[in-house]
Amino acid sequence: MTESAGGGDVTSSRPWARLWARLLAPRDIAALAAFRVALGLLIAVSAARFLAYGWVGVLFAQPEFRFTYWGFGWIPPLPAWGMPALFMALGALGVLLMVGLFYRVTVVLLFAVFAYVQLLDVTNYLNHYYLVSLLLALMCFIPAHRAFSVDAWRRPSLRQDWLPAWCTDLLRFQVAVVYVFAGLAKLTSDWLVHAQPLNIWLAARTGMPWVGPLLEQRWVAYAAAWGGMLFDSTIVLFLVWRRTRPFAYVVVLGFHAVTFALFPIGMFPFIMVTGALVFFDPSWPRALLARLRRLPWKGVAPPPEARVTGVPGWKGRVALGVAVVYALLQVLLPLRTHAYGGNVLWHEQGMRFSWRVMTREKNGSATFIVRDRVTGREWHVPPSQYLTRLQEREMSVQPDLILQLAHRIARDYEAKTQHPVEVRADVRVSLNGRLSEPFVDPTVDLSREGDGLGPKPWILPAPQTPPVHLRPTRGARARAPSP
Repeated sequence: MTESAGGGDVTSSRPWARLWARLLAPRDIAALAAFRVALGLLIAVSAARFLAYGWVGVLFAQPEFRFTYWGFGWIPPLPAWGMPALFMALGALGVLLMVGLFYRVTVVLLFAVFAYVQLLDVTNYLNHYYLVSLLLALMCFIPAHRAFSVDAWRRPSLRQDWLPAWCTDLLRFQVAVVYVFAGLAKLTSDWLVHAQPLNIWLAARTGMPWVGPLLEQRWVAYAAAWGGMLFDSTIVLFLVWRRTRPFAYVVVLGFHAVTFALFPIGMFPFIMVTGALVFFDPSWPRALLARLRRLPWKGVAPPPEARVTGVPGWKGRVALGVAVVYALLQVLLPLRTHAYGGNVLWHEQGMRFSWRVMTREKNGSATFIVRDRVTGREWHVPPSQYLTRLQEREMSVQPDLILQLAHRIARDYEAKTQHPVEVRADVRVSLNGRLSEPFVDPTVDLSREGDGLGPKPWILPAPQTPPVHLRPTRGARARAPSP
């Protein structure tokens, strides 16, 4: 009977031994170092863009009211002068991550700062910000600074050219989750049968040079809808398979280049192009450098001391358990909306953190009616009294945000009148080109409704009518902005 160094019995734990052999197999660190560099560069560029375009002030300094995530209302905002300084720090930390200086501290601070910024206001939520937060959280446990970094240069004892396979596997899993669930989210009649909301968005881009007339054709919207669904649903399979991987990555580059040119989706294409690199061979940066130098490349093999045998002890099993829990959460979070039933694009319950990328176009209008319970006096309160234009646009189509603002209005008017009040909302929403319909039960006093994870019965049922197919007019084409 053979014992491993971690105290496990290899003979009686063969399944465990095979699992650990797979997870701990040495892999070249080069690809993870390249991913570290690319991620740091993207964060630094993104922070610089926020500062250069004045978005820090628009999104974080101008709003007088903040929409908070359920359970995170306790997070305090920084003063107006603090947010530009925070984004400067974010950019500097991105550079430190890129060069691999003070990596352990840098990546933890990056995750904390990035998560803090995202939690300040729900109306700033974007899928790619959420993805970067998750990637940074994973990088906290991946020692991607042991080579090709200033840390490794300063401390030669830190240098290590091999990392266990689980480091790459975790990142691959995270990127795969995004693509797969983005594909599954497009298996709807709006997307596949009516090509909405792509028909709406492409109709607004017909003023583009060269391709504008082509975007007028309805079949283009259908081709883009089906192509997008098939791309998201299958690209991971082609990236995993070695033979198709180079061709699949070319498709990734082309797909995200087109989406970046057609739609204002910020850094998301760049993040996904970077993320897809984790599917390549761990030595791809070395092979690329060899080709650029016109040197022969035969690959590299790990030294014997890099190989780990046997079954680790309880610490390794706890780490595996934590990884499994994380993976389950990443799978269950996008699926949670099915517990609510109905159309998630309408009721929004379970919409966030589910990778439903570019699947809906919603527009809404909201007015809050405040009634004094003692005197019967009524006030009509427009959201613009409390919100910026961006906040109002997001609030008017998301029920939990409508509820938060209703609670704030109730507190303000109760303080003003010294009487209890009720707050109702007149909200109409258009989904994927449909005519606007009532969104919230106007008879419900929202000031008495609580927030939480449970279903919100005061959200009215989704419309059953099909979306309207739009055709751009010549006037609309002339006014369409160029990207």
